[in-house]
Order: sequence, then structure tokens, then C-alpha cells
Amino acid sequence: MTAPEKSKIDAKPDGAAGAPPGAPHAGSAPAGAPAGKPPEGAPKPPAVSVTGDKLKGSDIKIGGKYIGWSTNEDVRKRGGSGGLVTSVLAGALEKGLVSNVVVLKKSNQFEAVPVLTSDVKDVYESAGSMHMLISNPTKYLRHFENDARIGIAVKPCDMRGIREQSKRNMINLDKVFTIGLNCGGTIPPYKIRRVVEEVYKLNPDDVCAEEIEKGQLIMETKDGVHHSQSIDEMELEDNGRRENCRYCIVKIATNADLACGNWGVLGDLAGKGTFVEVMTEKGAEFLKNAIDNGYAEVKAASDPASEARGKVNGIMLKMSAKTKEKVFAPLDGDKLEAFKAELKNCIHCGACKTVCPPCACGPEAKCTSFNNLADSYDISLYHMIRFLHLMDSCVGCGQCSDVCPSDIPLARLYRKFANPIQDELKYVTGMDDRTPPFFEIKLEEVQ
Repeated sequence: MTAPEKSKIDAKPDGAAGAPPGAPHAGSAPAGAPAGKPPEGAPKPPAVSVTGDKLKGSDIKIGGKYIGWSTNEDVRKRGGSGGLVTSVLAGALEKGLVSNVVVLKKSNQFEAVPVLTSDVKDVYESAGSMHMLISNPTKYLRHFENDARIGIAVKPCDMRGIREQSKRNMINLDKVFTIGLNCGGTIPPYKIRRVVEEVYKLNPDDVCAEEIEKGQLIMETKDGVHHSQSIDEMELEDNGRRENCRYCIVKIATNADLACGNWGVLGDLAGKGTFVEVMTEKGAEFLKNAIDNGYAEVKAASDPASEARGKVNGIMLKMSAKTKEKVFAPLDGDKLEAFKAELKNCIHCGACKTVCPPCACGPEAKCTSFNNLADSYDISLYHMIRFLHLMDSCVGCGQCSDVCPSDIPLARLYRKFANPIQDELKYVTGMDDRTPPFFEIKLEEVQ
């Protein structure tokens, strides 16, 4: 598994059978059941996930929907859901379609660091699921030469950041191969360690694996015992996903070259296959490479499988819309005072700007060069400029909140400015090739 492959809460890119928080278990969705009511007491037939025989590379088409898995038995086992993503990236690296791959090197069950590697062994070793990492790897892409060809698996918000960087000429998207992963949200490592101790009553170091199934977050300890808690109940106590994940409006990364995940993998293949939708010509090329060179096997996804995937996505989006309405309810009283209260502990470290994926400004950016701590403005010019600057570009990834040493809910504040203009213009950042709205503004000389 790759970096983002280990960083989403509900959809293991290798196609695990766990359901997203609050959603029904995808593996038990009734979409594949035959029409009509079966005789009373009759066993329920398994859902249909694939149709026909295994496909050849020449069968792969843009827009095609498939269920695939690794041919490597070890990767299939450790990947948790077929190992397709791992094998596609390994095949691309070994056959020269990319020169480097970004993977996660795990230090424990809850933490890992992104690593850029040209060694296929590192790719295979990274196989496995991890829901607790929030790292956004897209900023790393800027540090590579334009001729570097990189493969990377990403969450939807990561991919949106990559596309916005491309629009701002920060990276060459033609040189980046992206596998987008279904995502319902992430949990910060520090939080999940606390939750394991306080809610599960376990030693975090005893946890050897985690899983999500039927709305339950399951921790497996070294003695083989499974300990579960309801994700919905955990979130009532703020022990679940990050706030920005709860109102995120993109759950399937259809803006990547391949859109992969476990949603729609039904019946006997649940936990053993990955649903993959080919979004681009590049995506088709890389999947063909994995098939033709023996890294992966693929069958066509059935209509019930596609319907189940859409159903889970729909449930997740409804949940997000509900949370968004609650989080961004109109403020009562003085709005300026409310913003001042939120920002009063800012130490002007600039970390939020450093991690912001679409921010293309250098060291002489207006938000930093115009700001002076000696000024007595109610809100610093640093934040005032960034609020306006990000209205058309914020992807809602939440990285700014994650790195803020003063625990300011910056993502929420930025989205309070971004939501109105993006909603009015029907512009979903990073989801299409439209020019950012502020880039279209033309100044006219006044005579």
C-alpha cells in the first residue's frame, strides 16, 4: 500500500470489506440479490461483484469499472483487500512507467512517514491498511524535477490539491501517476492513541492491526482478540474523524487516473478485491501494464457492484451535507468578534501556509510581506489576506488545522470564506480543469 493508501478511515485501497463510518456494510448490501422474494428459510444468495472471465490488458477502457487483485499471494494477504493498488504501483515502477513511488514507511500501527523510493521492495513492504494517518503528500511533489515520473496513491483531498498545484504551474501533472482512494475521513495518530487508552482501555503498543466493519472501528491486539467501538458514538465525544473530513464533499477520487477502493466489492470477493474505475488514458495504460505483466488480475464489475459503490458514496455525502450545515450555521452576534476570538492565540509561525496544497506563493507572499506584528489591527493582515486568497482555492484538506501549534480551527475559518463563493460559482476545487475563479478576474485601466 502507498502513503495515502494507509491514511483513510473507511476505504482500504486494496479493497477491504469494512464499511465507512455510519454507512451500511458494503459487503452485505442487497444490491446483488436476485429479483423477487426467496422462499422462507432459504439461504440468501451471495451478492454478485464481477461478471465474466478475467480480462486482458486490451480489454481495459477509459470509464471501465473493474474488480481486481494482486497475483502476489503475500501482497493479497497483507494488503487486506486484494493488494491491487500495491501491485499496480510495483508494476509501474519495475516496468519503467514511473521512476519513483511515494509509499509510507510505518513506525508503528498508528504512525508512518512518507518515503520516495525507486526500490520495488519498498512498495511491496508498504502493503497493508492504516486508517490513522493524516499526512498530505502532495506538497512533496513540488521538490522533484519536472522530468521525474512519480507514482502516488492519494485521498480525494490530496488529489484535489495536486490538480490545483498543476493549475498554478507548480507541478507537471503529465509526469505524475495517481491512484485515488475512497475516503470517508482520517483520525490523527495522537487522538487514536488516546482513544485506544481511554475508550478501548488498551495499551496502544499492543495493537497490531485495525479494521472497520459495519460502522465499528476494530482494534486487534497481539493476543488475537478484537476490540470494537461504534464510530458514530465515538464521534459524539469528538473521538472520531477530523472535523473537515466529516463535512468533506468528495469521497471518491474520480479526479485521479484510477479511482480505487473497497466500496462495491461484494459477496465472496469482499476483502479480497478492489473496485477500480479507469478515469484517464494514463490510468488505463498503468492498469494494462499490471495485467499484461502478471502483477494483477481483473474482472469486469457487475451492475450490482457499481450500484453498491454509488449507494455507499451517496450515504457518505448525505452525512457530510448534514455536518456541513451544522458546522457552518450562521453566526449569531458580532462576526468580527467571533473571528478575533478564534485567532487570538496565533503566534504567526506560518505553518498553515507551509502545508497548504494550493498555496503557490513564495517567501515574498503578500500575506507575509504585508504583515507586521507591531500593527494593531483587530485581525492580522496575514490571516485577512489568506482568508481572501484561499476563497477560490481551498480544498478543505484540514492540514492547516492539523499543524497549528495553537489549535486554531483554521480549516473551518478558511471554509467560512470559501464555501459561499465556491457554492455560488459551482466550483469544486481540484475536481475539474476549470480556471480558478480569481484567475479570471481582469483589471481594467481607469482613465
